[in-house]
Amino acid sequence: IRLVESGGGFVQAGESLRLSCVVSGFALSGSDVKWARRGPGKGPEWVLSAGQGRFTITRDNAENTLWLQLNNLQPEDTGLYYCTSTSLGISGPGTQVTVSS
Repeated sequence: IRLVESGGGFVQAGESLRLSCVVSGFALSGSDVKWARRGPGKGPEWVLSAGQGRFTITRDNAENTLWLQLNNLQPEDTGLYYCTSTSLGISGPGTQVTVSS
């Protein structure tokens, strides 16, 4: 079983990115897979809480993919974005998002 993220990159403040988390070995449907992030020098945090309405998560159960739409990115959003399942105790390697002012 594994989680693999992609879609990160280097953007300017105010721009958007769309990240994907592909689930393998188990069904995304009904699972507790979520998006989290870790900024430089910071602890992990749940992305939806941190986004304050700028971020949206979409579940595509047919493709076993969890999407994360990041809008109006700001420099403080810089970090490693990864998906994780608490019940299974696994996380993906993450994809780096860097936002320049």
